[in-house]
Amino acid sequence: MGYLVIGNTAALLHFAFLGYVVFGGFLAWKRPKAIRIHLAVAAYALGIVIIDWPCVLTELENWARATGGRPVMGNGFIDHYLTGTLYPREHLMTSRIVMGAVIVASWAGAAVLRRRAKGRAAAGEERTAPAAEADPERPLEAVSA
Repeated sequence: MGYLVIGNTAALLHFAFLGYVVFGGFLAWKRPKAIRIHLAVAAYALGIVIIDWPCVLTELENWARATGGRPVMGNGFIDHYLTGTLYPREHLMTSRIVMGAVIVASWAGAAVLRRRAKGRAAAGEERTAPAAEADPERPLEAVSA
């Protein structure tokens, strides 16, 4: 029973991890510092796919499955749960391209929003600074009103 819970928890964490890899960059649209974490997670996921790095969650789930007497996943989480279910096997590369495009789009959107925020901050400083310098004896409330 305990191994079943561990295996199912690892599978749920896998789905959450995959969801964060694909859509986590959009979090940076509201929380710009989140992009650093997402870059690291996306790089790790890319390493799993391209370099064939071992996935900790796959190892944990396979250990729980084997110890609990269930068959292990032969080719990993994505092949076991998604390929052939969410998309046809022959479209594996297409699905990877789409996921990569979503990630790049989220990063591009985060970069555009960050640049706009910096531009607004700089423009706001430029508007208030000359008015304050023009009449240094003028009260601050009058400058900002």
